[in-house]
Amino acid sequence: MKLLVVEDDRKVAGFIEQGLREEGYAVDVAKDGDEATMLAHINQYDAILLDLMLPKKNGVQVASELRREGRTTPILMLTARDATEDIVRGLDAGADDYMPKPFKFDELLARLRALVRRGGAARLERLTYGSIEVDRLKHTAFAASTKLDLTPREFQLLEHFLLHPGQVVRRTELLEKVWDMHFDPESNVVDVHVGNLRRKLREAGCEGVLQTVRGVGFTLQEPSPSGV
Repeated sequence: MKLLVVEDDRKVAGFIEQGLREEGYAVDVAKDGDEATMLAHINQYDAILLDLMLPKKNGVQVASELRREGRTTPILMLTARDATEDIVRGLDAGADDYMPKPFKFDELLARLRALVRRGGAARLERLTYGSIEVDRLKHTAFAASTKLDLTPREFQLLEHFLLHPGQVVRRTELLEKVWDMHFDPESNVVDVHVGNLRRKLREAGCEGVLQTVRGVGFTLQEPSPSGV
């Protein structure tokens, strides 16, 4: 799942980003309201963690703008303030939940899971293709009834392939969706992680399901009967 963290405090943003990445989420970070709305316009996020007090455009303005445009991405508003009027302002602007700082990270994760579970009719909690199955909320993956021991990055890769079965997924797309959007496009990091994922699928009994399209990227599809 891909999340947007909007927080102008560098230390707080870094703490949240690191914790979410360790849990297997892909994370973009915006430091002000203008950057937040720009990123929300060009990317599809499963949820947005939105600070209330931000430079340029505050959290209430960001949430109101996204809702006016018809965007239904779940929003969890974060703020050091806990006054009732601030809670009401945030929720009335379109936030789905509200969490005052400081908070326990386990509670933040639980709130996020709950938001994603009930947010967005188009979201699929369970993805399947052939004998491969992923539970996006429990972060579990199976291939041919065998549980896969995946790193967070491998899980994100498999999740992305399952969202686009049979399609050719370019390396640049994987860098944008699974890694940081500013990751070096010349790096071979994608090929290394895809290779590890392919090996684990093969060891579980799914031989040839993740294929390389030379010079372009990768595709998740059942191998032809001839094995080509």
